[in-house]
Amino acid sequence: MEKEHPNIRILNKFDPSNSSTIGEMLAEDFVWHYINPELPEVEGDYYGSSGLIDFFKKLAVGTNGSFKVNPISAFPMGDELVITHVRDTMMLDGESMEIEAVVLWCIIDGKIKEAWDIPVSHTATFK
Repeated sequence: MEKEHPNIRILNKFDPSNSSTIGEMLAEDFVWHYINPELPEVEGDYYGSSGLIDFFKKLAVGTNGSFKVNPISAFPMGDELVITHVRDTMMLDGESMEIEAVVLWCIIDGKIKEAWDIPVSHTATFK
């Protein structure tokens, strides 16, 4: 039986909605990069645990608290990188929406140092 990669274990414990433990999992100089020209009011870089909390607050406000990340798969790439595939769901303008995204994580010495969140906005579907 194959052992779970240590960085996958870290991501499995990571819960960005839990502000009391988020700082324990992030490096002091953590950066969250959100790349989505379709949402210029949210796109950009967010620094530290407070920046990540602010990012998810912006999403919560824009989706009336309905934003949810649904992990699909995660693949370690070497010792520091993990690529995750997620399907985000939310209510937007009164409609249920799904959007695929890839998040590239950089984990060094057991701490999440950097992440790039890249949604595929042109394939978003409304239900």
